[in-house]
Amino acid sequence: MIANITQGMIALSKGNLHDINHFLMVWAYARNIGLMEALDQRTQDILEIAALVHDIACPLCREKYGSTAGKLQEQEGATLTEHFLKEYDIDEEMKNRICYLIGHHHTFTQIEGMDYQILIEADYLVNAIENGWGKDNVSNFVSKFFKTSAGIGLAKNLFLEY
Repeated sequence: MIANITQGMIALSKGNLHDINHFLMVWAYARNIGLMEALDQRTQDILEIAALVHDIACPLCREKYGSTAGKLQEQEGATLTEHFLKEYDIDEEMKNRICYLIGHHHTFTQIEGMDYQILIEADYLVNAIENGWGKDNVSNFVSKFFKTSAGIGLAKNLFLEY
């Protein structure tokens, strides 16, 4: 199923290589953090699907608002995700959780659940890489918002120990 969702998201991205590379990198980091944190299979599946579709609203937000600001993505993303996931054999409870995560993936307060926590961490790591954020920015964010030992370890190895 992950491969089919990946193909669906690539098609939906209409050749926007930045968007495609971004969601694939977030998926890779999320997948690995989830595996290192030993998530149960259902939570791992939710996390991986959410990581693939987390920025589903970016094309619409660019067109509609001229911006891909996080709050706009959250505002538009859950509904788009709900429609997108209809093509896949995913139960309603799982779809609802994925839509919730997409509707909150730029909200760093009241994070509930390892899937949510890891999605935040993986997306931040990729954004930091893409945007060239420095050690101070990364250190501050990690100290405030990262909770998993795997995510903290990755942040240290990527940004903070060199």
